[in-house]
Amino acid sequence: MKSLKVLTYNIHKGMSPLNRHVRVAAIAEALHGQSPDLLFLQEVQGRNLQRALRHEHWPTLPQHHFLARHLDHKVVYGLNAAYEHGHHGNALLSRYPIVEWCNRDISVNRFESRGVLHCVVQPKGWPKPVVALCAHLNLLARDRRKQYADLLHYIRHAIAPDTPLILAGDFNDWQAEAGQQLAEAGLRDVFHLYQGHLARSFPARMPMLPLDRIYVRGLKPVAAQVLQGKPWSRLSDHLPLSASLLPEG
Repeated sequence: MKSLKVLTYNIHKGMSPLNRHVRVAAIAEALHGQSPDLLFLQEVQGRNLQRALRHEHWPTLPQHHFLARHLDHKVVYGLNAAYEHGHHGNALLSRYPIVEWCNRDISVNRFESRGVLHCVVQPKGWPKPVVALCAHLNLLARDRRKQYADLLHYIRHAIAPDTPLILAGDFNDWQAEAGQQLAEAGLRDVFHLYQGHLARSFPARMPMLPLDRIYVRGLKPVAAQVLQGKPWSRLSDHLPLSASLLPEG
């Protein structure tokens, strides 16, 4: 059975770390070189008229479609934040069929619009489909605690306990609280399992904080890596995390 290579990445709306340069095409090239099976993306710009007018190389396609076309992947997009000149959200790109999907609002205040994109993917040769949850959580710890509770309730009631599950994204969890909360649903951090510590992914040029995570249930890591150095340090303010997974047992 072939392992499932997953990657999570906050692409910073396709802009360089200081928002000076458009990096969508360079991000597409870098991701293509990794050949992921499943991509969990956050801060994906579905539309932004201001940047489209300001930047010559702004893609004509929504970023999720631009990236999916470049990688030849299926894609779904969960719109989280809408404003007068555009919108952004999470996206999941998959080499394999996306059997079903929905986008769930987990916002807890009017200042941060957050969501969890729920997808069911059927990897080739795997006996069971995999549930993939792509998340982007709030900046304040007290808000994230509410979102952890919401996620736990949702997982317990919407996902069968014997279904392989991946929860990945930008947790903004510099205090490392998520692991204790999510352990109640049997979820474990891939890097903690494989390397014994969380992965540092922010800021991209000098990663110090473990903001990005890949949690799994019913799966085991056979590889885990923070993608750092060039070109990644110039593409976004976050670094991508990559892991290869197999079913447990």
